[in-house]
Amino acid sequence: MQEPTFLILTALAARPLHGYGIVQAVLDLSGGDVKLRPGTLYGALDRLADQGLIEVEREEAVEGRLRRYYRLSDSGAATLVAEVGRLRQRASAAETQLRQRPGAVPGLSRFAVFSAAPARGAAAPGAPA
Repeated sequence: MQEPTFLILTALAARPLHGYGIVQAVLDLSGGDVKLRPGTLYGALDRLADQGLIEVEREEAVEGRLRRYYRLSDSGAATLVAEVGRLRQRASAAETQLRQRPGAVPGLSRFAVFSAAPARGAAAPGAPA
């Protein structure tokens, strides 16, 4: 799955959004790295709707213009869950390979979130005991 598609589905996971809301959410989710242009966004939304991953929830007129709100479909949610799992596996594999690298790897400790989650009630790595 391409990053913009992943970010659009992620943006719609919590609540329906209209086009500009999706653009802003993707910008926030990507830390400002992914800036969707209207042509790209609406082409992606049409494709995702055709694939059944998103649905139009409602339309409303705002200042004489039609605003369409999109929501993640059940199929889209399942696809997003699968993609999150795939990305976790890839990140874990990368972390494993980096840990095998001779010498210290700067910044590796920040990837610890991809390793096994702490047991219930246990402190997270780096958290005060």
